Amino acid sequence: MSKPLVIVESPTKERSLRKYLGKDYNVTSTVGHIMDLPEKEIGIDVENDFEPKYVTIQGKQKVIRAIKSAAKDSDDIYLAPDPDREGEAIAFHTADILKKKGRRFHRVLFHEITKKGVLEALSVPEDLNLNKYKAQQTRRILDRLVGYQISPVLWKKVKYGLSAGRVQSVTVRIICERERAIHAFDPEEYWSVAALLEGEQPPEFSAKLTKKTGKKIKIGNQQEADKVLSDLSNASYIVDEVKKKTVKRNPYPPFITSKLQQEAIRKLRFSAKKTMVVAQQLYEGLNLGSGEYVGLITYMRTDSIRISEEAALEALDLIKEKFGPEYALAKPRAFKNKNKAQDAHEAIRPTSVSHTPEKVAQFLTKDQLALYQLIWKRFMASQMAQALINQNSISIKAADYTFSATGSTIKFPGFMALYVTVDDEEKDSKDKEKALLPDLAEKMVLKLNKIDPKQHFTLPPPRFTEASLVKELEENGIGRPSTYASILSTIRDKGYVEFLKGNFRPSELGFIVSDLLVENFPDVLSVDFTAKMENDLDLVESAETDASGILKRFYNTFEKRLEYASDNMLSVKGIGVPTGLPCPQCSKELHVKVGKNGPFLACEGYPECNYSSNYIRDEKGNIQALEPDHEAAEGQICDECGKPMVVKQGRFGDFLACSGYPECKKTRSISSKTSAQSTGIKCPEKDCDGELLERTSKRGKIFYGCSKFPKCNFATWDKPIARKCPDCGAEIMVEKETKRDGKVIKCLDRECGYSESAE
Repeated sequence: MSKPLVIVESPTKERSLRKYLGKDYNVTSTVGHIMDLPEKEIGIDVENDFEPKYVTIQGKQKVIRAIKSAAKDSDDIYLAPDPDREGEAIAFHTADILKKKGRRFHRVLFHEITKKGVLEALSVPEDLNLNKYKAQQTRRILDRLVGYQISPVLWKKVKYGLSAGRVQSVTVRIICERERAIHAFDPEEYWSVAALLEGEQPPEFSAKLTKKTGKKIKIGNQQEADKVLSDLSNASYIVDEVKKKTVKRNPYPPFITSKLQQEAIRKLRFSAKKTMVVAQQLYEGLNLGSGEYVGLITYMRTDSIRISEEAALEALDLIKEKFGPEYALAKPRAFKNKNKAQDAHEAIRPTSVSHTPEKVAQFLTKDQLALYQLIWKRFMASQMAQALINQNSISIKAADYTFSATGSTIKFPGFMALYVTVDDEEKDSKDKEKALLPDLAEKMVLKLNKIDPKQHFTLPPPRFTEASLVKELEENGIGRPSTYASILSTIRDKGYVEFLKGNFRPSELGFIVSDLLVENFPDVLSVDFTAKMENDLDLVESAETDASGILKRFYNTFEKRLEYASDNMLSVKGIGVPTGLPCPQCSKELHVKVGKNGPFLACEGYPECNYSSNYIRDEKGNIQALEPDHEAAEGQICDECGKPMVVKQGRFGDFLACSGYPECKKTRSISSKTSAQSTGIKCPEKDCDGELLERTSKRGKIFYGCSKFPKCNFATWDKPIARKCPDCGAEIMVEKETKRDGKVIKCLDRECGYSESAE
């Protein structure tokens, strides 16, 4: 009798399951998706109720043969890809290739890769979930319709190779709108006044001016500030009111995916993508020294804050042991989800709190340990007692003015003895600065030691960090936990945004494409529309709405928009985007166009006027033309034809080109005429024999670029180091300095993420 076959999607998980199931089952893996829509065609039959056409993913034929071979004569197939929509799609496609008369298929959901979790899941198999598969398929169809039908319009109107995405384009729009808000921001002046006071007993403390004649005060300039100081010149400072109270602070629930990404970004300086890669490793199983592979955390793609009572009770026992009974609750603390559809999974938690970070540290990499500690501590803290905070607030009268002082001290740390969020850390840090207040009584007269007026200016809205962008997407209902990391990676890889000093800002290409899409596809690029579509997909999964109806309603509007855009979208290749700036050669208007090296300025009078220039934007977003350094070409002769060289502008700055173009296409770097210096390090690009040069950008910032520019476009802002990455084998690494970690040496490959101290 043949054995039943268990099919997972990851080879790592396959290895773990073999240990748990022994000789009773065969185990194999799909290594991710095996079927998908075709790459070179849309693959959706719009006329036939949006029927998708699935094909074998290139390179997966060998995997499929291995799966069929492993199935052999098995009557029972246990389909156990990840317990989410993508996993359900893999399960359906796997069942499709293994269909056979008399064969039974069972869906198994492994929420944790432990022996107990695996055996329990196998004992209660489910049917394949058609509605969950339909939700995944509907999302895939929507994304394909948008991407494969808008992208060709962008190729025609802007530049070949550009792409649009149902969610990625909305994300770029959000970043563009934030940047424009920063450009439009005008700072406003305001003043604060603080009094350094002293009671009968130390310590000295600071109080802030808050009111005049009982109303909130706003001081707009120095003249107003001087008037306040004049009014206070002979005032007595008398304690008007003292309030003391104890505030209870509750712990946060265990992590959901988005909150884990946000906290790992801020506390560990992980990217969203790296967080998910490391979390996957912790979920799928690691060798803890005994040869047994153990999954250390539950499934890491979840919107749910629910936890099992068994896990909570295990945490309470350990809390009593490690911290004492006063830190433990009498019964588990339960967390409820707002949305019932989110309740399929638990929150992200340790599979067993007995696997303390200290016990498993020797078996984990630095990154695995850091993330596991975060998850373990957050879960344990969620079951610990409340923190008790003593808060004092003092109101002080001086003439017609009121000053306020607050302070807080921790009466009982509770869960804070183990874990606080970054927000709590920042809040507590501020509280510590004003924590110590003297013992004051009402009507007490205080001594004024100093009055301190300060000028301030309001600040523009901040640019998005990875953490704040994930939070923005989550709060607006855009995307889902499993998609945040890929969204952030995609918009950077496509060149629509730049990620500088930890902040997202749109590239010029991002601005151009986003504006065109918003104008021509206002529904698709609407934040509210995208959020509603995500909600509709949830309703498909819960069988509360029909996928076909969603697709028809979407396409009825989308098809009309597509036809209009194809004919009427502004051609940035041809006409370009008007700037309102005059051409310095003929006074006609300059337009922004997009060429092979990116956006540039060109005269609308072309070809009669051939003026063109690179450009930058000032702090208000206004376009400023950049004139090339023509002196760099003086005395420079083409090596191939002997004609004079001229300065041209490229994506990464100026370079020399033969004036005999197009007959002679010789180009070379202008490093010999600038301060470029050789680093002695070979360019890491494949098949490039150039070396990296230290150069200065148009804005005066040092960067490192290939000597073969413009033939090779490799460039990096970070100083290259001639060392192979010990993790991925990348040819070079880079030196980077951050406020948090100081100087570090990092792998140049963002996918790898290896980092070490430069010390």
